[in-house]
Amino acid sequence: MSPDAWLPQPALCLSALSLLLSLVPTGLGMEVMAPPIINAMNGSSVKLSCTFNSCYKVENKQFSLNWTYQACTNCSEELFLQFRMKIMNKQLERFGNRVEFTGNPTKNDVSFTLNNVQLEDEGTYNCYVLNPPDRQRGHASISLKVLTEEPPKRDSMVAVIVGASVGGFLAVVILVLMVVKCVRRKKQQRLNTDDQKTEEEGKTDGEGNPEEGTK
Repeated sequence: MSPDAWLPQPALCLSALSLLLSLVPTGLGMEVMAPPIINAMNGSSVKLSCTFNSCYKVENKQFSLNWTYQACTNCSEELFLQFRMKIMNKQLERFGNRVEFTGNPTKNDVSFTLNNVQLEDEGTYNCYVLNPPDRQRGHASISLKVLTEEPPKRDSMVAVIVGASVGGFLAVVILVLMVVKCVRRKKQQRLNTDDQKTEEEGKTDGEGNPEEGTK
């Protein structure tokens, strides 16, 4: 296992379960998914993964993405990566040219890679995504931990088996819920359109009645 994404087996399973549970749709907004914690070795390169689900096709003219960094919980967020028609690297002094966008928005992937990780890179990385006609902006955050030495490996086969089984079941449930949500949303949009047409036709008929009475 590569040191830049090392996690003890039990923690890896728990993180995976936590991520899968966070994917369950809770509203009409889009869903943005990212691992809650990522460990990286000092001096290595690490990928900070962020993906999203949307009922609509990504259009570069409307799609927007912001990656921000927070050094602490109460610290202000610093924008360092943005997508507006194209990727724009803000070149924060703390990161220099170490940030590399490695995602593909058309494939629902907005991940980036941080090269030559430094101890000062520890903190919270926020991923914000908006894909109109979705009205609500999706958000996920990653806590990056920088290690100076690789922790001892731990083996927990039971945790791995349980995590894989539950994870597979939740993945199927999430897929079904996403399909149902998209179908309901599009059906509601059609109903709203039909109601609007009916209302317009009613107004037209009402305007025509006085003329008929005159005849």
